[in-house]
Amino acid sequence: MPPVKVGRAQRTFYWMVWPAVIAFFLFHTIPVLVGIFYSFTNYAGYGAWNFVGVSNYVNLFKDDRVLAAYGFSFLFAIAATVLTNAISLAIAMGLNAKIMARNLWRGVYFVPYVLAALVIGYVFQFLFSSSLPKILSGIPLIADNILTNETWAWTAIVALAVWQACAFTIIIYLSGLQTIPRELYEAASLDGAKPWRQFSSITFPLISAFFTINVVLSLKGFLQVFDQIVALTNGGPGTATESVTLLIFRGGFSGGEFAYQSANAVVFFIVITIVSLFQFKVLQRREADF
Repeated sequence: MPPVKVGRAQRTFYWMVWPAVIAFFLFHTIPVLVGIFYSFTNYAGYGAWNFVGVSNYVNLFKDDRVLAAYGFSFLFAIAATVLTNAISLAIAMGLNAKIMARNLWRGVYFVPYVLAALVIGYVFQFLFSSSLPKILSGIPLIADNILTNETWAWTAIVALAVWQACAFTIIIYLSGLQTIPRELYEAASLDGAKPWRQFSSITFPLISAFFTINVVLSLKGFLQVFDQIVALTNGGPGTATESVTLLIFRGGFSGGEFAYQSANAVVFFIVITIVSLFQFKVLQRREADF
């Protein structure tokens, strides 16, 4: 069999890909490998260092602050994921209906996604700390500035994160809804199916793949929450709203715990990978059942 000749077009494609591969290797792969290497040392971010084996990893599971950060991150991520997908699917169904100025409303709902998280975070901080306590002074929880409440401050971060995340999630659901033939709904209506029955038997099964994508991306993204916390509470009151990413940033870059937090970052990467793979397995199995 004669050797396959690589055409000029194919060589062009290779030259287009290689710069991206090299950049990815330099700015992603190498830093990751360096971080893994330092996680087995006592490097503080400066000065000399020595190998300490897996002691950093062992100490992570004994550190109450680390465990609390993981607990907060998962609580936040689960609540935000559920709310984001429920609200986004409802809005997407409304935007997919025959309403006036439908394209305009689709653009309006996408605006939060293109805004900087920190900028919007500071706006929400002003609302929660100044505006809402005056407007809703009759509600004790809000009148006292919820951001200073150790028990409920996380709900304000959830509100901000969900408001911004819904924009992208709505687009995904909307693209899924547009793949469903209208004839299915017409046939179901003729058979006497009510709106809820149409949703459970037609809409949701046919967009289950889009649901899987949204849930996996949402949970992964919310587990890595950072900007919203910095803007609203900076991890406070105390460490009540300190996420894993914020703890890694604080300890690694300003707390003299570079190696220790590098180990934390490795563990967090493994946790997110396992959670994402588990989600895919469970949700894709559910897709097959429809």
